[in-house]
Amino acid sequence: MKIDSHQHFWKFDPVRDAWINEPMAAIKRDFYPEDLKPILKKHQIDGCVAVQADQSETETEFLLELAEENEFVKGVVGWVDFMDPHVRERIAHYSEHKKLKGMRHVLQGESDRAYMLNPQFMKGIAALKNYDLAYDILIFPDQLGYTNQFVKNISGVRFVIDHIAKPDIKNQNIEKWANNIRLIAKYDNAWCKISGMVTEADWQNWQQSDFEPYLDVIFEAFGANRVMFGSDWPVCNVAGGYDKMISIVENYVSKLSTEEQARFWGLNAIEFYKLN
Repeated sequence: MKIDSHQHFWKFDPVRDAWINEPMAAIKRDFYPEDLKPILKKHQIDGCVAVQADQSETETEFLLELAEENEFVKGVVGWVDFMDPHVRERIAHYSEHKKLKGMRHVLQGESDRAYMLNPQFMKGIAALKNYDLAYDILIFPDQLGYTNQFVKNISGVRFVIDHIAKPDIKNQNIEKWANNIRLIAKYDNAWCKISGMVTEADWQNWQQSDFEPYLDVIFEAFGANRVMFGSDWPVCNVAGGYDKMISIVENYVSKLSTEEQARFWGLNAIEFYKLN
């Protein structure tokens, strides 16, 4: 089974979705399961994981509703307020939905770059293990050092780094990012999504060779058993779209063994998110 482990749905709202600026005009509209389904079919992908884009419980409910209505949406990564003293009750509430597989917070957007190390936040994250839920780590490279401490201090939770931590592919800044990624990969409960890379490159002029040094680092650090494919659709539409984005990883993983390719394209996501 092939799984797209990272994509989004939304009903576009210009105020809520103010992060979608003019250069990103290609995604200034609604995106629903009926838009994604033919794309997945074209690439023989059997299912997907819908990930939160807005920080609200309304978003979590919206995604869970879409997942219930669409069998190919195998799982949802939602949002709760981890700073809420009653966060455990909110996690318990949403965990009753069988398609809820994890949670995420937009750490990359926090002015406090070490936000994840707040004791209240960490306490909320630690509660996920009681419900067998995973946590998606959305960060920029300047937060990798804090992420290392974060993962080190919370045991029993499955973590996945989204978008290979968004390195500066456009300017080929790799060394510091690579060193920090290797440190995090030493923890067995840390995984990585090979997703979102095209939006960190030169949107109009990227080439396959731009990504290969970064992919080398990820596969060497995490191994073929802790990496998974994600499209970051529809965000990938600003930098070439699904077909061009997937061709990067198809070309790269073609050199892997049949078993490693099966793990990358689906088995790892199924194992990580406990997909049915």
